[in-house]
Amino acid sequence: MPPPSSEKRTPLNRERAIRTAVELADTKGLGALSMRNLAAQLRVVPMALYRHVANKEDLLDGMVEVVYGEVDAPTGMDWRATLRQRATSMREALRRHPWAVELMETSSPGPANLHYHNAGIGCLREQAGLPIRTAIDAYNLMDSYLYGFALQEKTLPSDITAAAETRRHDLTTADPSFASRFPYLIEIAEELGSSGYDYTGQFERGLALVLDGIEQLRHEAQGR
Repeated sequence: MPPPSSEKRTPLNRERAIRTAVELADTKGLGALSMRNLAAQLRVVPMALYRHVANKEDLLDGMVEVVYGEVDAPTGMDWRATLRQRATSMREALRRHPWAVELMETSSPGPANLHYHNAGIGCLREQAGLPIRTAIDAYNLMDSYLYGFALQEKTLPSDITAAAETRRHDLTTADPSFASRFPYLIEIAEELGSSGYDYTGQFERGLALVLDGIEQLRHEAQGR
């Protein structure tokens, strides 16, 4: 028999299991994450995981909590700057962990999740001075924009300029009447093909529109 290994292994605990699961999902995608694969990554038998996580759903909840924990939810007197920083930080976290966007609003909330949401509503209520119903509307608008943009960034081609030009060429070659029937789609493809597409710039421009909308809600609420 081979001599016992002298290598010291890091003891398995809940935090290590969840952090390793996050790394696995980051590198190989959520589809590659299973309790068996995670156990192999940790060099333990699958049953050992169940001493630290109840099941895969519990594991996913812990992974989402890690993502929420990376988001900066600042507080300050300027509501617009606070919301902008919060949104930018969330986008950065979802770029690091693109698998998380589909789980953010369905996981069981942990402390970081609760703090993130409470801070967002608190900013709209206290700093922006919105009534609770208007704050809910504004909050939903912000999150819809954030998660919608993150989903697009995850699924759209990394090089939209090249993809747009290829798509335009393929469509017009296969159907010469395409350009006359769908002129605005061709216009979009030509614009993106010539000027490119900057995800960060697009995100910031869209976020400015959302914040302008919340500003309008503030004026309407104050005028009541």
